[in-house]
Amino acid sequence: MKQIVLASNNAGKIIEFREIFAKFNIEIIAQNELNVPEVDEPYFTFVENSLHKARNCSKHTGLPALADDSGLCVSALNGEPGVFSARYAGEPKSDQKNIDKLLDVLSNSDKRDAYFYCSLVFVRSEQDPQPIIADGVFNGEIAKAAKGNNGHGYDPIFWLPQYSKTVAELDSALKNSISHRGLAIQELLKKFRTLNIIKL
Repeated sequence: MKQIVLASNNAGKIIEFREIFAKFNIEIIAQNELNVPEVDEPYFTFVENSLHKARNCSKHTGLPALADDSGLCVSALNGEPGVFSARYAGEPKSDQKNIDKLLDVLSNSDKRDAYFYCSLVFVRSEQDPQPIIADGVFNGEIAKAAKGNNGHGYDPIFWLPQYSKTVAELDSALKNSISHRGLAIQELLKKFRTLNIIKL
């Protein structure tokens, strides 16, 4: 297998996946390149949303598909925005509006710890009886203000004390090695090797 369809139209996410999988000679194809319609994320769990999106991609393309559902979980907000991270400030989706809303909601809070969570699901076909599921957690804090121009989503306000930087100030290689998505992909690749799904 050399091609996997990624169930995403998020430009930043597509770049991340392509960079990570390129070293294994696996081509990541964005779903919009194959005219796959985007589906809603109707479930209350990350893994159900991921599986739903992966099956949709495989159904429309006949190719193996990969989907992730990721979110920012803030302790002071009881895990919100969570599965609603991409639409936290409403429709249409806007990274900047989401950031502005979160900073406003936390403006009087000293409790800033948070983590990114990623649920990653791979299916060989729409009716794959054994989806490969992996996840990753990326701990940090919510900064008081945005900083940095790299990455996407909430990266400019996700502060990493060990680096004294936000994620948006990291280079992509470092981010991909420590992020929730990067860790989930590492777990997924281990499962690929164990199950002999792809020769890596």
